[in-house]
Amino acid sequence: MNIRHNPIPVAPGFEPIYAHAVEIAAGRRTLHVSGQIGQDVDGSVPPSFEEQFRLAIGNLGAILRGAGMGIEDVAKLTFFLTRTADLPKLREIRRELLAISPAVTVLVVSALAGPDLLIEVEAVAAA
Repeated sequence: MNIRHNPIPVAPGFEPIYAHAVEIAAGRRTLHVSGQIGQDVDGSVPPSFEEQFRLAIGNLGAILRGAGMGIEDVAKLTFFLTRTADLPKLREIRRELLAISPAVTVLVVSALAGPDLLIEVEAVAAA
């Protein structure tokens, strides 16, 4: 199990989705997951942020399972968004689908690899 460190209290309400630091014990396998986008296996990209985010998390879950890991093994998540207006929806869906508390990073960028992409999710996991 990765160890979460929150020696200084974070703002109320963020404890379930945030840790100031995550310690990975010696001897654990580490997996670095490339950015996952909201693209289905048929190559289609849904128009809404919510649909894309759910697909990206589903893709992340499939990669983790393929490596014998799960969401609970994630030590760090990085979210790349193209619109700051999507931050509230990101927080809502993140609480729903990623009931873990890794250290997280949220970056707002001007564009991703395709003009229709609204989010990309990168992860580091250890098990």
